Amino acid sequence: MAIPEPLDLPYCGRLHVQVDATDLTRRIYQVRETIPVAGPGPLILLYPKWLPGYHAPQAPIELFAGLVVTAAGEEIDWTRHPVTVNAFQLEVPDGVTEIEARFQFLSPTAPDQGRVIAATNLFSLQWNTVLLYPAGHYARQIEVEAELKVPEGFAVACALSSERTDDGRFRFEATRLDVLVDSPVFAGRYARQVEIDGQVRLNLFADRPEWLDAAPEQIEAHAEVVRQCDRLFRSRHFDRFEMLVALSDELTGAGIEHHRSFEAVSIPDYFTGWDKTFARRDTVPHEYVHSWNGKHRRGAGSWSPCFEEPIRNDLMWVYEGQTQYWCQLLCARSGLWTAAQTREALAQTAATYDMRPGSRWRPILDTTRDPIIAARAALPWTSWQRSEDYYSEGALIWLDVDTRIRELSGDERSLDDFASAFFGRNDGDWSTDTYVFDDVIDTLGAIAPFDWKGFFVDQLQAKRRGTPLGGIARGGYRLVYRDEPTSFLTSSETVFGTINHTFSLGLVLAKSGKISDVLWDGPAFAAGLTVGASVLGVNGRTFSADSLKQAIRDGREGSPIELLIKRGSEVGPVTIRYDGGLRYPHLERVEGVRPRLDEILAPLT
Repeated sequence: MAIPEPLDLPYCGRLHVQVDATDLTRRIYQVRETIPVAGPGPLILLYPKWLPGYHAPQAPIELFAGLVVTAAGEEIDWTRHPVTVNAFQLEVPDGVTEIEARFQFLSPTAPDQGRVIAATNLFSLQWNTVLLYPAGHYARQIEVEAELKVPEGFAVACALSSERTDDGRFRFEATRLDVLVDSPVFAGRYARQVEIDGQVRLNLFADRPEWLDAAPEQIEAHAEVVRQCDRLFRSRHFDRFEMLVALSDELTGAGIEHHRSFEAVSIPDYFTGWDKTFARRDTVPHEYVHSWNGKHRRGAGSWSPCFEEPIRNDLMWVYEGQTQYWCQLLCARSGLWTAAQTREALAQTAATYDMRPGSRWRPILDTTRDPIIAARAALPWTSWQRSEDYYSEGALIWLDVDTRIRELSGDERSLDDFASAFFGRNDGDWSTDTYVFDDVIDTLGAIAPFDWKGFFVDQLQAKRRGTPLGGIARGGYRLVYRDEPTSFLTSSETVFGTINHTFSLGLVLAKSGKISDVLWDGPAFAAGLTVGASVLGVNGRTFSADSLKQAIRDGREGSPIELLIKRGSEVGPVTIRYDGGLRYPHLERVEGVRPRLDEILAPLT
């Protein structure tokens, strides 16, 4: 069976999707879908596969079950494509104008099954998981009307307008298939909605009501993200925007962009542990920026006419790398982080990639293939294999660009000007406007003449030792190491439950002692340690964060670092040869150099 090429022609009718999400005990979504047909003959139905925001084929087809197709009450046999397993072929009988498909989406009940999206008191719904669509059409040419039934007492938030029916269903406005898939739903028993302004709303959901207890100044910092984006981009490419934020220890943590909303699943004490967990506050600005960078403006290779056509990720260093840069700036400019905390975050990023050796064999441009290569699966040697480094290392490249523009223009212009010129044009237009590499180069050249093409070819395609640190130097700082951690590193360890000695032993552990990362060619690597092993003891004492720190301190005096390691069922000693003491990255001010980094982090007025 051949899957027809998509055509930019209207489909013959409107799809009607009904989802029942009331079985949260078993996390099962029941689906009933009515699909109009043009006449008798073969029809191929597709389960969405290549999804915007995931940068890869992410159809959870393994969780799709129970498919029964009928027409006029009679069951129709279907056949799955032998290679394209998200495609189903059937034969429409004579005289039939519509068919009905019934099936279930079996949402994961444990993390090893996939992203957990449903819990007792809240859930999220991604429309791509609960629909089939006819092959042969652009997604924008298929209209869909959707309904959702939720448990009694649940609030619902979505970028699509909806009305509640008497039987507890939410009926959403009819829209195009591509818009529906880009408009997820959050729903929950405990919810709070905050109007940021007439177009933007912060929707908070939580497993427990007390986790929604946000102080006014905490809400104000999120509102300032919106205002700072207005000043940065000088436009809005949406008619409304719904920030969908869940605070949960049951759902899988996530941050996924959409044009008129985003999905963010964060830690339960996001508000109640505000001072200790600030390292997790960057999700909201990152996903909000994507409405401009990634949704309204998108690399041409990352756009496809339907969810079956593959995408190309060559420009992810703009889509994600520059978004990561703006995200950190917005954290500082909005007050989600202080300027000092932002510099600490930058120091940690710079030090991490400066030590990782993967750039010796693999250029950063090649990491734009990682969403397809690895699909964010755990890796044994991340520092050597590399993993979507276009995000954070890409941000370092954009810091270099920003400070370079400032230097070239006598500090009259900056990357802020690129943001408004490139992403901010056509205020009020919320279509997708694609671009290519030369569009980026031309816009930068109009702001500050320079060989930007040669610059990016070198930065993206060359193999090198270390990471781009020119932006930090031009910003008036240098990367240094001290024996006390920054507050940002401490917050990161609190949030993720880790003990981070990347910059000394080349080792990251869980609080339990289980090793989660080993730096390739670092001291721990040389001693034969690997991810998955556990540290039981340190220099004859039971393992703890403090005992390991003390052993690293003692190592400066020549004392060996003796660990008791458990690998599988085996337990034995390991000696790490390291005498450099505790090392944590910091940014140190360079006297006599203009503090451009401080100027970059200052709020826009």
